[in-house]
Amino acid sequence: MSLLVVGSIAYDSVETPFGKVDDVLGGAAAHFASAASFFAKVKMVGVVGDDYDLANLDFLKAREVDLEGVTRAKGKTFRWKGRYGYNLNEAETLDTQLGVFADFKPELPSEYRKAPYVFLANIHPELQLYVLKQAQNTKLVALDTMNFWIEGERPALKKTLSAVDMVIINEGEVRQLSGEYNLVKAARAVLSYGPSRLIVKRGEYGALMFTEDHIFASPAYPLEAVFDPTGAGDSFAGGVMGHLARTGDLSNNNLRQAIIVGSVMASFHVEDYSMDRNKTLLEAEVHERFRAFRALTEFEDLVVPPE
Repeated sequence: MSLLVVGSIAYDSVETPFGKVDDVLGGAAAHFASAASFFAKVKMVGVVGDDYDLANLDFLKAREVDLEGVTRAKGKTFRWKGRYGYNLNEAETLDTQLGVFADFKPELPSEYRKAPYVFLANIHPELQLYVLKQAQNTKLVALDTMNFWIEGERPALKKTLSAVDMVIINEGEVRQLSGEYNLVKAARAVLSYGPSRLIVKRGEYGALMFTEDHIFASPAYPLEAVFDPTGAGDSFAGGVMGHLARTGDLSNNNLRQAIIVGSVMASFHVEDYSMDRNKTLLEAEVHERFRAFRALTEFEDLVVPPE
């Protein structure tokens, strides 16, 4: 089934302890589509400036990502510059230039409105709700957000949360949104706002899923080399939503599987800068790492010796 993503397309400049790149393909929508395209037909909505080289998106087009929803506006493309220390869980933002993204008001092409699976990447919550009002055939709507909107646009964000099915955010955002420190209590608070599912991204510590009566914990895949975590959370969401769109199964068991798929895609994503690892990634590698993930936590039942 088709999967719609609405979000940013950007030029990123990233510095880590292992190297530096300038003006590489970035943006939440692009990172998401790069991962999700392994599993589903992705329709992408975003905006770029007249300085943007559309050849950057050729590899997404080759993956059959529908780019009709990508528009070009007069002005500069959204740019982000950041730096990571050896703690790769947190980036120091050095510069943000919104450019044409500041006036982004997503309009869905007619075919996009029929997409049953929708991911609202990190944009203003009023714009997320604006997109939802255009969607006509949703089976599952998920969103991401950030501390900026949680702090400055809480009423609008809570209104949007009441209209979606699933939230995919990191643990700091869960605590900020809920006002609770304990993650279990925080998750319950977020679920009370309307969504029936919450997935908590925890970086190198894995992910947690909460529903009203179900909790699932997944580890992160242990890697020898991590070069660039930029966009890993969006890649994770792309894997999750891509798997759900491909299978059409929203049961708790399949959601568990989707989280592992998301973790697989994020683990590949961080092995190189920008989306370079995904450009060479093979489906056989995805299946092999999925099996390796399963082996990480596979164990036998506890045997109690007779007295």
